[in-house]
Amino acid sequence: MNSSPLAVAHRAGNSLAGLRGANELGVDVIECDVHEYRGRLEVRHLKTAGPLPFLWDRWELASASAPRLGLDELLAAGTGATFMLDLKGRRTAAARAVTELLHESGHDQPLLVCGRYWPAVDELAQLPYVRPVLSARNRVELARLLTRIRGGSVHGVSVHRSLLDSTVVASMLDHVEVVMTWPINDLASLEGTLAIGVNAVISDEPSVLAALLAAR
Repeated sequence: MNSSPLAVAHRAGNSLAGLRGANELGVDVIECDVHEYRGRLEVRHLKTAGPLPFLWDRWELASASAPRLGLDELLAAGTGATFMLDLKGRRTAAARAVTELLHESGHDQPLLVCGRYWPAVDELAQLPYVRPVLSARNRVELARLLTRIRGGSVHGVSVHRSLLDSTVVASMLDHVEVVMTWPINDLASLEGTLAIGVNAVISDEPSVLAALLAAR
């Protein structure tokens, strides 16, 4: 991957329109959220609500009957793109299902896999082309992460911006190739993030990603 800070398009892989936009922008990595639901691998940020007929996230609702993009469809449409699959849930079954899908599709291109449930990431990291990225959202997870990466075999980490400073970033880069952070959705946040040494920026905003790419 590029030695300059990576531009990661957050959730752009959750729709084919987002995929097209990210490719046109020229980002390095396209992130998507992977859920296993009723035997199917879906890419979406919205969560199911049990028997209720809608998907939700905070203040957003959508009909559960609306078409949902499958991971197989995304991979087929994204030939040549570098994806980061964010595994949702706390089960390794989804990771095994992704492994099976990748085998069936003949996928062998570099692929980042991240998640807060690290056993699922470890499951997929057995594939030779998968680069594991362990995520941390709070200070408890960060403490565990700092211990874990000292053992090696982790390509990168993805840590919420509120948990990072230059000392933490430098200590992580002693053990991993990539330190990602989110959410970086304005230019002031981008400048501050790069100043502490982060080398991969996760953003929802095309203008922020464009500024990062233009600085190369």
